[in-house]
Amino acid sequence: MSGHSKWATTKHKKAVVDAKRGKLFAKLIKNVEVAARTGGGDPAGNPTLYDAIQKAKKSSVPNDNIDRAVRRGSGQEAGGAQYETITYEGYGPGGVAVLVQCLTDNRNRAASDVRVAFTRNGGSMADPGSVSYLFSRRGVVIVNKTRDLAEDDVLTAVLDAGAEEVNDLGDSFEIISEPTDMVAVRTALQDAGIDYESADAAFLPSVEIDLGEDQAKRVFKMIDAIEDSDDVQDVYANYNVADDVMEKLES
Repeated sequence: MSGHSKWATTKHKKAVVDAKRGKLFAKLIKNVEVAARTGGGDPAGNPTLYDAIQKAKKSSVPNDNIDRAVRRGSGQEAGGAQYETITYEGYGPGGVAVLVQCLTDNRNRAASDVRVAFTRNGGSMADPGSVSYLFSRRGVVIVNKTRDLAEDDVLTAVLDAGAEEVNDLGDSFEIISEPTDMVAVRTALQDAGIDYESADAAFLPSVEIDLGEDQAKRVFKMIDAIEDSDDVQDVYANYNVADDVMEKLES
């Protein structure tokens, strides 16, 4: 089980119901805008935009906000910022490797925010390339479990679409593929009538570090601080936390 997905899933649920909802909305809107700028404003011909819109809708971002972001990104409406993607690397408590992906219109602000979040929470920034080799880019599609959806149903739907593995994450299934096969995988799910929660190209770790309760608390606190920056879109880390420890932390 990849710590990334379990944490991302937990964080997503938490974010929707707490004070970070506004921040989450802003990040999802930025995602939509950048996808429209990069590949055009038609979701039918721009799979990245399609997935960004779906993710925003699943998180209850109002349709008006999504439509405006598409128009800004595609140049139909003024006001769009020039965002660039920057990846920062670092280490957290316990030697956990961390990749931070930013979408920012101010490189200096983003670097400063990320550095402060690392150093104030027992971590440190690292040189480019010192951490990224521990991760590989993968397509990750999350499907929420329902009473009448079995793992075999998911497997059958995605097997011929390029899916490499299906993992049971407790309350959802995680489907891993090459990033280039991700659209085919989520299309196969849709064709089979299976609703998916999210489809992302993510960085998954090749080696994981097992964390106890205290270390996990410190790592999660640091990730929280990093994600608090408006410029940060995604944080990936190579930890693994046992289910019983995770339940203690969630309670």
